[in-house]
Amino acid sequence: MPAPLRRLAVAVVLCCALLAGTTGCGGDDKADAAATTGATPTATTSAEKQKFAKTRFVANAGLAAGATYQWIVKPWKAGKFAKGADGRTAALIKAGLAGAFAYNRLKAAARNAQGDPTLARAIAPLTAGIDALKDLPAKLRKGDTSAAGAFDDVIGKVKEAGRSAGAEVKDKVPSASELAAAS
Repeated sequence: MPAPLRRLAVAVVLCCALLAGTTGCGGDDKADAAATTGATPTATTSAEKQKFAKTRFVANAGLAAGATYQWIVKPWKAGKFAKGADGRTAALIKAGLAGAFAYNRLKAAARNAQGDPTLARAIAPLTAGIDALKDLPAKLRKGDTSAAGAFDDVIGKVKEAGRSAGAEVKDKVPSASELAAAS
């Protein structure tokens, strides 16, 4: 998001927060009664959650796919994980972070898929494969190069499941700081 647009978004959010704060200070008896009875409004309905299920799935799966390709598959194919390779340590560290990030985003994508019946059916057989990725970052750090192939396979299956459900996943490479923050 460009900087001027980001500043505008922040300004709008702050104005809305101030407006909501000042309107909430009034002496509304109905609001006071709701507060004392414990009634709390919900932020989103289940219909709204389902409405954005595919979008969130595509975003999370795209980030997982981009991180996997950029920091696991490309170095693996280039031989960066082989013993004695130049930059092996840095490649393994990045691959470990990318593996943890991709696992996190794939789990989020699987949760998002539950909001759409077609997508939920398409992704259901892949949950065991996604769970199997949990230990792969440690394997990558230990130098097990077969782990890179496993990540690539699972990402390919998730992309295919999304495509079959009408939610095409495209790679989106996260920044290195996003990887470090999510791990």
